[in-house]
Amino acid sequence: MKLFRIPIAFICITVMFGCQNKSKQSEVQPTNQPNIIYILADDLGYGDLGAYGQTKIETPNIDALAQEGMLFTQHYTAAPVCAPARASLLTGKHGGHASIRGNDEWRSRGNVWDYLEMLKDSTLEGQRPMPKNTTTMAQLLKTANYKTGIVGKWGLGAPHTESIPTKMGFDYFFGYNCQRIAHTYTPTHLYENEKRFHLKNDTIAPHSGTGNDGDSLAESTYEKFYQPDYSPTIIFDKMMGFIEENKKEPFFMYWASPIPHVPLQAPKKWVDYYVEKFGDEKPYYHKEKGNYFPTRYPHATYAAMISYLDENVGKLVSYLKNEGLYDNTLIIFTSDNGPSNHGGGDSQWFNSAGLFKNKAGRVKGFTYEGGIRIPMIATWPKKIKAGSTSNHISAFYDVLPTFNEIANVETDYKSDGISFYNALTNADKQKEHDYLYWEFAGYQGQVAVRMGKWKMIWKNIKTGNKEVELYDLDADIKEENNVMDKHPEMLEKFFEIVKKEHQTPENESFVIEAVENFVNQK
Repeated sequence: MKLFRIPIAFICITVMFGCQNKSKQSEVQPTNQPNIIYILADDLGYGDLGAYGQTKIETPNIDALAQEGMLFTQHYTAAPVCAPARASLLTGKHGGHASIRGNDEWRSRGNVWDYLEMLKDSTLEGQRPMPKNTTTMAQLLKTANYKTGIVGKWGLGAPHTESIPTKMGFDYFFGYNCQRIAHTYTPTHLYENEKRFHLKNDTIAPHSGTGNDGDSLAESTYEKFYQPDYSPTIIFDKMMGFIEENKKEPFFMYWASPIPHVPLQAPKKWVDYYVEKFGDEKPYYHKEKGNYFPTRYPHATYAAMISYLDENVGKLVSYLKNEGLYDNTLIIFTSDNGPSNHGGGDSQWFNSAGLFKNKAGRVKGFTYEGGIRIPMIATWPKKIKAGSTSNHISAFYDVLPTFNEIANVETDYKSDGISFYNALTNADKQKEHDYLYWEFAGYQGQVAVRMGKWKMIWKNIKTGNKEVELYDLDADIKEENNVMDKHPEMLEKFFEIVKKEHQTPENESFVIEAVENFVNQK
């Protein structure tokens, strides 16, 4: 697939001749099935968008989606880190049933963290695969005659396994197979379908330092981290090429952007914009190998990454409008989990977690609200009322049944989710969850349940912790006051749900022994 670039002149023409869009609609897609574009940011916090209260980072195009569609206030990821969240999204299974319940680098293969070794041996790339018999939303949508594509970050199965996008229901894939290689935005290669797509970048291993004794305040010290090919740009171009090639039939595009996951790397024009806006700042600097790449202006670069993603969302929307596709396209914009404080990221300075606590232990990696409650915006002019807001409580595993209903997929596949189609369209009364369930094998093991206003969290399970915390989210959105001692009856309800929802994971690496022992006790 060739690169697809949208010139500025094209966008100007879009504005001038937008009145011609309706006449084009009949030329493009005769079917009533909507196109579906699911945009997944990486580590974008609940408060990182203007529509959710962000004041420092500019996101006018994403905010416009909220103005033209619906903003959800109580949408959740299925896990507080990448791989299990994405596995739940694609399969409609929560963490008690999903095959992937944590980030697993599949270390038994060898030195998987050595970037140079991965370049020489592609069998060291990628994460632990999903089982061969896994059913995904892409497979289901294909049964309804959708063309299916994914660009961005996969992270759910290494090259040469059965768990790569083109063997899991996607007609087209371009991007990072491996989450570890995604720790650089200027890699030596990405993947197009099943083959490496080589870029014009020097070999600079993720987590490298500057390697020199330069002045940490001089931009020249960081020059090597500006390489010719910025992966999000190539990924976006490839996505637009897929849409252009498939615009005459219904398509599903899963845009799994790596932005704004660290390392902090962004186009210079955007970094310069925010340096002028924010002023000078302390660099994130290390000479030797460290926690992601160093950068001269960490705050400016984080904001630049998000604004660059926003810029491309604007280009996508302009294209859809010009081609007469926008009115019958469902666009969902969301994030895979809460914000990070690693690698120069500073969620406290940006108030990235929004309403929730921003401190360590409360954001990415944890099942507190800051780690799992995420922004979600949906537009579909044909069906969704502009400027609307939904307080419907939903999670990643609801997306698959929602898309099935929208696309008229006929299937016997059982997910853990509930379609939120009626919340989107107000077509009928929306069915509600009795509770949401999280089970996460990482960060010492965690289980959480949300039941109405109540939130229960069992953390540090692998270290022997037996205390379950209880929070009243209506009165205590920051989860500061554990009230389990005042409502002991909730502890019994919590463990009833755990017994009902937990299944022993197929892979031992995701076993939380204390949970197994509790569920299997006689």
